[in-house]
Amino acid sequence: MITFTLNVESTQLPNSTTFTAKQMSHNDSDQVKACLDHTSSSPKTEQSAAGTSRKPSQSESMDIGSGQASSDSCVRAESVSSTYPFSMFKKLQECSRKCKEISYIKNHTHLIDMTWFHNGVISPSEGTNMWDADHVKLPHIYQSATGHPEPPRTHQSRHPEPHRTHPSPYQVPHRTQSQLSRWEVTRRALKQLNKDNFSIGDLEEAIMSYNSNYRGKWTFEVLQYYCQKLHKDENNLPTLIPKIAKLALDLPGLIKRGIPLLRRHQNRAITLSQQQISCLLANAFFCTFPHRNNTKAGSEYGNFPTINFSSLFGNTPKDHTKEVQKAEKLRAIFHYFHTVTNEDPFQPPGVKPDGLVTFERICIDPKQLPMWKKEKKKLRNLHVTSEGSIDKKGVGMLQVDFANKYIGGGVLGAGLVQEEILFLMSPELMVARLFTEKLDHNECLRITGNQIYSMYSGYSTSFEWAGPHNDTVERDGWKRRNRQIVAIDALQFKDAKEQYTKENITRELNKAFVGFRGDPGVPQECLPDIATGNWGCGAFNGDPKLKALIQLMAAAVAERDMAYFTFGNHSLASELKDMHRHLRDKGVTVGELYNLLVDYSGHKRERPPKVDIYSFIYEKKKRSHL
Repeated sequence: MITFTLNVESTQLPNSTTFTAKQMSHNDSDQVKACLDHTSSSPKTEQSAAGTSRKPSQSESMDIGSGQASSDSCVRAESVSSTYPFSMFKKLQECSRKCKEISYIKNHTHLIDMTWFHNGVISPSEGTNMWDADHVKLPHIYQSATGHPEPPRTHQSRHPEPHRTHPSPYQVPHRTQSQLSRWEVTRRALKQLNKDNFSIGDLEEAIMSYNSNYRGKWTFEVLQYYCQKLHKDENNLPTLIPKIAKLALDLPGLIKRGIPLLRRHQNRAITLSQQQISCLLANAFFCTFPHRNNTKAGSEYGNFPTINFSSLFGNTPKDHTKEVQKAEKLRAIFHYFHTVTNEDPFQPPGVKPDGLVTFERICIDPKQLPMWKKEKKKLRNLHVTSEGSIDKKGVGMLQVDFANKYIGGGVLGAGLVQEEILFLMSPELMVARLFTEKLDHNECLRITGNQIYSMYSGYSTSFEWAGPHNDTVERDGWKRRNRQIVAIDALQFKDAKEQYTKENITRELNKAFVGFRGDPGVPQECLPDIATGNWGCGAFNGDPKLKALIQLMAAAVAERDMAYFTFGNHSLASELKDMHRHLRDKGVTVGELYNLLVDYSGHKRERPPKVDIYSFIYEKKKRSHL
């Protein structure tokens, strides 16, 4: 039996609580018993709001979320950083120690039993599983389109696969065909994966047995490639796949109440245990979630990201580069499942996930957004550096995810920039795709408590999984890692000039402010400072100089200091540091700076003058003091 002591500084919990690792499920599944812890029709892009491709050195492994410098402005120079010391930034750890009372999140659904939690045990909360438009439609409570429980169905047998050398185990005796529900078909198929002669063909047929409408449409080339090229070295798939199957089938015992959808224009939060998250992701791996395979505009889940892993397994149309990239993604995902199902008593302490994670959708009424041209606040402290990363140096700060409006972007497809890499290093973030609707202009998603499982090297086409990571970040009073991520989606510009319009500048300011503002009622001293970088640049065609100013302005109104990582762009680091010092020395307010950006917007449309935005600001301020 595992015990651990928790010092809690919240009015919701006693000051010292002893938690006992207790199996949440009521079955005998070995591998999880210690894991307690489009209203718009715009297309879903495969990349998130990160930067251009560049392969970091091996020493830059696990540098998640630095953003990327544009190649024309990145020059070889000495490392550049500002003078504001990093040690001065507020971190989650110290914020929780200072603030004895934590404001209660309204509309907060706990998937764990709070009574047991207060007594030191993490156990699933009891309730009613809902099958409606406001909750996740879970596979074990599948209902037909009429809203009634699924009628008896016939289990369709498979056509023999060319590579199979033994009879299919998925053909059910005729006398029981009419008695099988979809979950029963799923349960039988996944239980068959426990057999000794496992093959990728077995995995494919298990998935297709309850997704028969997609037979001939879904392909599994990436899994085959993984086994042929990568699996030989790691050599754990025959034992790992059955463990993931057992974890998936623990769903009825681990999720005992409805999971609300985080719909648009709602402020709502969900807290799950890491064990529950691993179970949901195991079901995503086996593509068990019903109604989630059609995400075309106008469909039931057209405004949601994909969650079933089918798009990760296939390589259609054929593209060897993408096949290799997806195989590297699988390495990270399989390592995650190996960790959460590992029962080795000698594994390093703290590796096994035994805590909670909170997902909070935040929406600010447009009437409550700042009047930017009238803002009197001045820019806050800034640390800007061309070295390090958001993930490494920004631990404990509010870390910015350069997000896609469909959370996770192309993590289950071909995307491999900042957000996708972050989600691969911490697969728990992927579960947000199950319940988070597309973000609107005045919304963000904030995630607290996720764990990092892997390291990586490279970026985009050069990405490689670089091995396990032992996360040593401390937990808060709610047994969440002291890690907080805010997903804010930048606009994507086909024509870079469009970003300088007043409307688009205002939109990006509002989006950054929504992400940076603290919860109402929470004192500023209880809010960690911000770690960010070249948000919305590179693939989204944003101007790093403009985006840096926008984030500084939003942080100023939100009253938070900022660390800015340029990811090797020494020129940008130097220029941003000088610009920040100049604006502070001149006492420029956010409103004055906003008006300067609007003036530049008009200037940018003039022909032929081409003036850099910082040069424009320097010149304007110089003239204003003549």
